[in-house]
Amino acid sequence: MKFGLKNCGIAALALVASISGMPVMADTIVHILRAEVPNNEKAIYNEAIGEFEKAHPGDKVQISYLANEAYKQKLTTLLQSNNKPDIIFSWAGGVLSEQVQSGVLQDITPKLNGPWAASFSPASVGAFTVDGKVYGVPLGTSEVVFWVNKTLAAKAGIDYKGIKTWQDFLAAVKKAKAAGVTPIMVGGKDKWPLHFYYSYLMLREAGKAGMQSAFKGEGKGFAAPAFVKAGEEFKQLIDLNPFEPGFMSLTFEQASGQFGDGKAVFHLMGDWDYGTQKANSISGKGIADENLDTIRFPVVTGGAGQYTDTFGGVTGWAVVKDAKPQAVEFLKVLSSLKYQQEGAAGGSFIPIVKGADTALTKPFFKSMAKDVSASTYHQNFLNEALGANAGEVFNDAAADLAQGVTSPQKAAESIQNAWSMR
Repeated sequence: MKFGLKNCGIAALALVASISGMPVMADTIVHILRAEVPNNEKAIYNEAIGEFEKAHPGDKVQISYLANEAYKQKLTTLLQSNNKPDIIFSWAGGVLSEQVQSGVLQDITPKLNGPWAASFSPASVGAFTVDGKVYGVPLGTSEVVFWVNKTLAAKAGIDYKGIKTWQDFLAAVKKAKAAGVTPIMVGGKDKWPLHFYYSYLMLREAGKAGMQSAFKGEGKGFAAPAFVKAGEEFKQLIDLNPFEPGFMSLTFEQASGQFGDGKAVFHLMGDWDYGTQKANSISGKGIADENLDTIRFPVVTGGAGQYTDTFGGVTGWAVVKDAKPQAVEFLKVLSSLKYQQEGAAGGSFIPIVKGADTALTKPFFKSMAKDVSASTYHQNFLNEALGANAGEVFNDAAADLAQGVTSPQKAAESIQNAWSMR
């Protein structure tokens, strides 16, 4: 083992301390666990860490990153272990509520006060509130949209800006196929990218009233006709073979990189895909801004949902039970206007702190921020809103539909059964 002069000095200090009875001052380390992000977002976190550590001598902050699915799979076990992080990344929703109920998160209500609390919108803090108590701090909001490769769309003769209805979108998929271009990149191995299609179609069919009714367990819940019809419309897309070859073998990160490599016209994904498609592309640069655009998910004819209903979520940081006091102090720094503006300017996320949206520079994010602010109903990611177990069933149902191994009726019933058994 390599034992340098610095380590010798530390060992000597410890020896002197043990002899003299002098206490040894150890650093306090705040551990954060985060789903993987592009380097530009990591740079923001590192800058915030530097500021915090400079103002708090002896306190350190360490962030560990895991690929999206690995993060979700490892998190539950970690939160029940003796090696719990102090702060975890969270998509809020039902999963957060379940974590609160299992006693693994910390109530930070008394600490979120004054100007810091006032810097957030009530709705964003509400996403991290369970039974009137706050368990986390919001980071950003998101909208899932179709990212469009303008060059490939033109090659296929697709007027993507004219896509307003589901039938319009299906027609665009057919045009891409006819032109020999892959219509959609999806990354089905992780399943949740497929759930975006199924969820959005549910929202467009059921609308606000239908979604809220299903969550309340009224009538047939998620097995009601509107949800079955959403599955039928998803099947209309699947029947066109719209995805990349071997789509169930690619992860989100791989699919995003291939979209960045220019291998498909569309990618249904949230705002984070701007950076991810660049980071995971072969060139590391992805699609140039001038060749990239976004469109909203289309409406379905006769559906109760509106074009102005949005689908996405509020992301942020949940504080783990028994976390060190410095954890919340660091979140005060990280969620300050300065770093929210940096995130906005770099396209890392759509900021949540009041006034930070003025730093949005790219048209994609300005459009998304406008959509969310004017939303007639914003539906959180359904695999998160339903909680871990029912959410997993939802992802499975979407994947099964995409592979043609279940029917729209059975898929809807499986989700309802899981939701009713929670």
